[in-house]
Amino acid sequence: MAEWEGKSRGTVSGYRIFIFLIKHAGINVAYLLLVFVSLYYVIFSPRQTKAIYQYFRHRRHNSIVSSLANTYRNYFVFGQTLIDKVAITAGLEHKYTYEFDGIDHIRQLAKDNSAGILISAHVGNFEVSQYFMGEFEKQIHLVTTDEEQRAIKSYLASIMAKPRTGFVVVKEDLSHVFAINQIIEQKEMICFTGDRFVNGSKTLTADLFGRPARFPAGPFLISSRLSTPVLFVYVMRERNRHYHLYARKATFSHRDAQSLLHAFTQSIEQILAKYPLQWFNYYDFWKA
Repeated sequence: MAEWEGKSRGTVSGYRIFIFLIKHAGINVAYLLLVFVSLYYVIFSPRQTKAIYQYFRHRRHNSIVSSLANTYRNYFVFGQTLIDKVAITAGLEHKYTYEFDGIDHIRQLAKDNSAGILISAHVGNFEVSQYFMGEFEKQIHLVTTDEEQRAIKSYLASIMAKPRTGFVVVKEDLSHVFAINQIIEQKEMICFTGDRFVNGSKTLTADLFGRPARFPAGPFLISSRLSTPVLFVYVMRERNRHYHLYARKATFSHRDAQSLLHAFTQSIEQILAKYPLQWFNYYDFWKA
């Protein structure tokens, strides 16, 4: 993908500063630093800033002034989700409150004698859900196209709790396909992110906010062919360090990947209607 580089931005020193503040000054002080960090990224990440501005201006049809303000607010909320992820996984989950909307669907998938399929997106912060949903009868494996820089990943692993979910990183050499097949054969739960793909992989096209966009074909081809329910899942940040889990059953035609993708885009539009600031794809998503 031309506009997305596949790796999270940031440096080890930046993470160290925020983690120091979280531990010694509190989470709110770390949020305060975001006031300046968010402005830095607005100014010095012009490509990402342009992409988010266009999302607000052309997809959400905000005014110019509102689009500029919401672009800054989007960076700020994204920074909060990153701080929350570090704080929660470092043992401060008691500082947060959680709400479950549809978690019974996930529990039922964990009990079924088949693979459980979840599809999420880069909205909200589904990854933190593993620390407050509790244990299931099956492990959840997250398939992700994000790959932290090696130094950042190593540092975070040294100070954060061991993940309760497994991770499968999508690779250009397609080695991840074998891991996905093994998880499905073992009838465990697997969560795809349905809104990003790696360069050269097969894609499907569907309208999102009134304009065509490309999506990874794999999650929808696999999910539509299995005889198991498919859930759309999101964890959205709300005020006062409150997180809200949504899990909804997908309605689609069996073996029809396009109908599942259409249901997915409708689901994203619905969740972003309630949380418009939490769209975290920092590239030109609608580029032809």
